[in-house]
Amino acid sequence: MLNLDLLRQMLVIAIALSTITCAFIQKTKVKFKKSTCLCIYSLILNLLLGILFCNSFTNVSFPASLWVGLFSFIGADTIYKSLEGKLASHSDIINKNIIEVPKENLIETDVNI
Repeated sequence: MLNLDLLRQMLVIAIALSTITCAFIQKTKVKFKKSTCLCIYSLILNLLLGILFCNSFTNVSFPASLWVGLFSFIGADTIYKSLEGKLASHSDIINKNIIEVPKENLIETDVNI
């Protein structure tokens, strides 16, 4: 029988891991001239970080952590492309929370603080 709860848990972990590894690979990919080397580098990095990530933050077994790394490798590009352009920078988020009030709408008080 297929353990759907374990599969669901592994996929959720892989989504979190793939965003981390994809960002790291995007920062370090300039060192690789050939796409095959970059693909192998990505696979190895996803598997290693999958093992470390699962051992640090979950109670997933070693074979399942290898599957998490593989899921992360397969889905990293898709997740990155779907989130690309939709993620706001830190300054955009901060500036979004600022409300500008026209000067004529301000209420003056005589309170000295």
